[in-house]
Amino acid sequence: MASYKPVVVQSFPKLGEKITQDTLYWKNYKTPIQIKEFGAVNKIDFSPIPPHNYAVTASSRIHIYGRYSQEPIKTFSRFKDAAYCATYRDDGKLLVAGSEEGVVRLFDIHGRAALRQYDGHTKAVHVVDFLSDKYRIVSGADDYTLKIWDIPSATEIVSYSEHMDYVRCGCTSKLNTDLFVTGSYDHTVKVFDVRTEKSVMTVEHGQPVESVLLFPSGGLLVSAGGRYVKVWDILKGGQLLVSLKNHHKTVTCLCLSSSGQRLLSGSLDRHVKVYSTASYKVVHSFDYAASILSLALAPEDETIVVGMTNGVLNVKNRKHEESKERFPKKKRPGYRTFVKGRNYMPKQEDFFVSKPVRSHLKKYDKLLKSFQVTKALDVVLEARNRTPEITVAVMQELNRRGTLQNALAGRDETQLSVLLAFLIRYVVEPRFAPVLIKVAEMIIDIYLPVVGQSAVIDKQFLRLQEIIEKEIDYQAELLEVLGMMDTLFATMTKKKATSLEENKTNGIVSVLEQATSN
Repeated sequence: MASYKPVVVQSFPKLGEKITQDTLYWKNYKTPIQIKEFGAVNKIDFSPIPPHNYAVTASSRIHIYGRYSQEPIKTFSRFKDAAYCATYRDDGKLLVAGSEEGVVRLFDIHGRAALRQYDGHTKAVHVVDFLSDKYRIVSGADDYTLKIWDIPSATEIVSYSEHMDYVRCGCTSKLNTDLFVTGSYDHTVKVFDVRTEKSVMTVEHGQPVESVLLFPSGGLLVSAGGRYVKVWDILKGGQLLVSLKNHHKTVTCLCLSSSGQRLLSGSLDRHVKVYSTASYKVVHSFDYAASILSLALAPEDETIVVGMTNGVLNVKNRKHEESKERFPKKKRPGYRTFVKGRNYMPKQEDFFVSKPVRSHLKKYDKLLKSFQVTKALDVVLEARNRTPEITVAVMQELNRRGTLQNALAGRDETQLSVLLAFLIRYVVEPRFAPVLIKVAEMIIDIYLPVVGQSAVIDKQFLRLQEIIEKEIDYQAELLEVLGMMDTLFATMTKKKATSLEENKTNGIVSVLEQATSN
């Protein structure tokens, strides 16, 4: 008696992720380290000098974490309420931070108490940074004002009151010692020059601005707010170059890679998008467990640190090739060991013991083996079965046996609803369409007399009809487009000269040559 042959499930090529240089570069990080902070992480800033420790601002504390140990090596906790925006100076020796009580504090990274305290704001200070001359500080607060402070004398140099809402982000130019940019919840981004009494440029972002960033060249400005990331050309008077809308929720932070060729944006949708600054297309994406508030990259992109709303700090360090060489892999048995004796031919005096190979059948194969075709179809249509390839393969096998109609008939409302739901989902998919269209035709023939007895089934039949009609219209449009393209390609191809035309031209040339010789 011939043994039962299991159902052959046809394999289809999978459309995997396209592997690019960016994919390889940004995936080359180790398993992330999770650090729990006391509150939401609102700012991360790397020290510009080796070993590039980073300052993390969360709740009422500022932690300085070691680059390699991932342990806090120093803590500044002299805040009565929440601290904001701890930022290093370019020499890495000083740290400035804002606070909820409206005070700006300056710290020496080797000390504990504040070196200077700048009072003048009436509400929370969310923006602080050093101007590139290293002797002045810019601050922005919820009282709608911006102030420039002199570090040695702790005095206010100038104040601006141009914003009409909270000032929540800002950055300073690394090339110009007097230039800085601020973003506000009044939907505007303003460029200021300390030598003037008013802003020198204003651009309208269109959403409350959460983050701003200047390119190293100083010619391009990036603003983030709402779901949009916008790039502006400062040298052309604030002309909008591109508007990006790749996030599903508010974009909260921006960051540039060390080369300046990649722009990173973090959002409340738990994603970090990596853009190419040449094409402004997304080249990679990171997923995180919670909404993202802050983001920072270490020099040479060695470490990427992300702060989230749940107080978790996610730290990823880049893998290094030399680490693989330090720990060589354990030598495994060679290929010859596994194939040894495979081609050995038994001799006459040998006793040959064959090991029976037991084949384990799937549940649907067991049911098909016992000719329970209806139950076999029910098994592959279960909600737990997430592989439509198996379902279609069983339908194809039933059709080959000539029992597909028997398996489809005699179903109650629930069973028929499951079958129609499967058809609605996959009938227009090119991989399954030839089989499922035949199944749909059989179902219509079998259950046409009972149409109108169930509102659920009637609704599904109408939905199936609508999907098929849309697909037919879509195919007709594609055929029209294909015909247009064929016409265009036909007109573009050069007409090749026939042999008769070539003979005619050769004859004319020879006559002309004879005339000239005479």
